[in-house]
Amino acid sequence: MTLDPVHFDGIAQLAGRISQRVDSTDHDDFAETVFAEFLDPLWDGDRRVLEPLDQLRRRRIEIEDAALQEAPFPTQHGLDSGTINPTTFTNGLVLDVAQAAMASVPSELELHRSRTVVATVHSNDATVDCGEDDWTMFDGGYSKGRVLQAPRVSRYEEAVVHALSLYLAEVNHAETQAEVVEDLLVLDGPIYPKGLLAWTDRHPELADLLAEAERPRDVVASYIDLVERFADRGVPLVGFVKNGSSKAITRTLRRQKRAPWADDAALFERVLRRTDVDGEPLTDQLTFTDWFVSRCGVDEPLSADGDALGLERERDPADYEVTFFCVYDPREELLFRIEAPAVFTRDSETREALTMQVLRDIAHGGGPPLAVSKADELARISREEKAALTRAIERRFDADRDRSYDDERWGLVA
Repeated sequence: MTLDPVHFDGIAQLAGRISQRVDSTDHDDFAETVFAEFLDPLWDGDRRVLEPLDQLRRRRIEIEDAALQEAPFPTQHGLDSGTINPTTFTNGLVLDVAQAAMASVPSELELHRSRTVVATVHSNDATVDCGEDDWTMFDGGYSKGRVLQAPRVSRYEEAVVHALSLYLAEVNHAETQAEVVEDLLVLDGPIYPKGLLAWTDRHPELADLLAEAERPRDVVASYIDLVERFADRGVPLVGFVKNGSSKAITRTLRRQKRAPWADDAALFERVLRRTDVDGEPLTDQLTFTDWFVSRCGVDEPLSADGDALGLERERDPADYEVTFFCVYDPREELLFRIEAPAVFTRDSETREALTMQVLRDIAHGGGPPLAVSKADELARISREEKAALTRAIERRFDADRDRSYDDERWGLVA
């Protein structure tokens, strides 16, 4: 049933009543105050959880000038991982399958062909041993895959199999292909497995799992090793976060003073958005912050005073700290967060080169760097492919996908 016009108008009128109680100008003014007075540094008790790496400032560049500048890094590689999404079967197994791919600019077809595939399975039946395979090669040696048995939990099974598949595939593919990266590697997403690190805030059972279980800790350790490997080679590693949902900064601000933004991205969008005298958005320039060091939220464990979950770090702990800057593209009103370990951004020349490379790429494509977009296309598993894979797995398991009424109502499974 569709909405009648009277219902549509009634809903719109309700929204109008809400908007009359929200003054966005106040939010703009307060964002200015927060940026100027609260972020240099941002304190949480006696800890400095956020501070500028160099200066607290906002910058801007003409979009055309950014697009036309020469790339600071002659070659760029992008990495992404995609999954079929966690699936529960009638035999009690919960499964997710991820594939990771790397792309390069300029293109390297053999590299693009390579995949790393991880299938993570969970069972609450203590008598079931799904076993774990060593890495096996397929596609003529271009690709490899393995089965991983997830540690048993009484809830959040889907979150566990999804995170382990996604991040293990990504980090192992990065390690496998590391030597082909000569100038710059850009991960599609953050530089550390934040979906895993966020378990500490989600539920005590997940927090205990991250602290004690071997498999999740192995994945985090592999990301630490990856940073060390690229730092030793002097090749920068960055993460391009397209849909940031972190609330670590706004949550800290809220404990000190009201913070009306839904998340950190909304705050920085307010700080970076430009308008003319009539309040209309200006779309001729990219605006961006300088780099910050972050020690709040899920960035805390890998900070200089964090414990890294008790995992070994071979370098100075300060080298692993998350640094980031934010870019606002007014053409589509999008905000991006770019992360890098401090070991790379501490050097001002490298920091500026990374900044200009990202700005050039955003100006060109209106979104992620081309290498990341290509990796995303290679790693993505389409809806049709997910449905076909699920049917194939059903046949192998001799069990059906555990369906619900919503599957029929919304057509979630073909």
